[in-house]
Amino acid sequence: MTAPLDLTELGSVGGFFALRTGAPPGGAHVTTLARVYAGDDAPLAFRVDKVAARLGAPDARVAVSVAQLGLAARLWSVALGSAALHGRVPDLDPALLNWDADGTSPDDLWLTEATTRPGDAASIRDVVQDGHLAPLAGALRTRHRVSAPLLWGNAGSALAGAARELDTWARRTGRTDVGERARALAAELFDHPDLRGTGTLRGTAFRRRSCCLYYRCPNGGLCGDCCFDRPPQRSVRPSSPPDASG
Repeated sequence: MTAPLDLTELGSVGGFFALRTGAPPGGAHVTTLARVYAGDDAPLAFRVDKVAARLGAPDARVAVSVAQLGLAARLWSVALGSAALHGRVPDLDPALLNWDADGTSPDDLWLTEATTRPGDAASIRDVVQDGHLAPLAGALRTRHRVSAPLLWGNAGSALAGAARELDTWARRTGRTDVGERARALAAELFDHPDLRGTGTLRGTAFRRRSCCLYYRCPNGGLCGDCCFDRPPQRSVRPSSPPDASG
């Protein structure tokens, strides 16, 4: 038996799990993600510039990474949370999913038609990984010099983070079944070539093999799942080989 999709309960896990439905609000930077993936790069450019200004990012790659990580976290959280809580996944068709490049959770994603799919790992992978993360990476790499392993590392980190938030919520509310489903689904999702090599997942603990580059920002530090134990010293030599930060 599967429960009906309760977006109010889903949003109670945290802001990243919220999904609005119906007509999106007006705004200069609201568009469907299908248009973004098809080549309308203005919303992504705006978002990257906004992140860069907020963080004081020293170069565009840092802002690209952090912007992509945030959107990946939103998409994984909505899909994994729905599956763990209700056994269904909203069909996040990019043509129906509106994104406000100037917004933040919980008001950045609006789904104009709320239909669902089975809440198994195959559906989540199809909806999020194939439907969004792969074309999002393509759109970003067309415009910016950022590596595919870095972006997939961000995707793995975001997936593990969503599972961890669900597990924490489940323990706090006495819904251990939700935590168990979230962990099982995450483990199955990580068993894919694009995600398998991004890090090591044990339960909801994750240690990634790449770095999101946040440490390069002023006052930036290492994330909890970073591959580094301490921020690396950046070489000033242009011939230096790239490090694990991608």
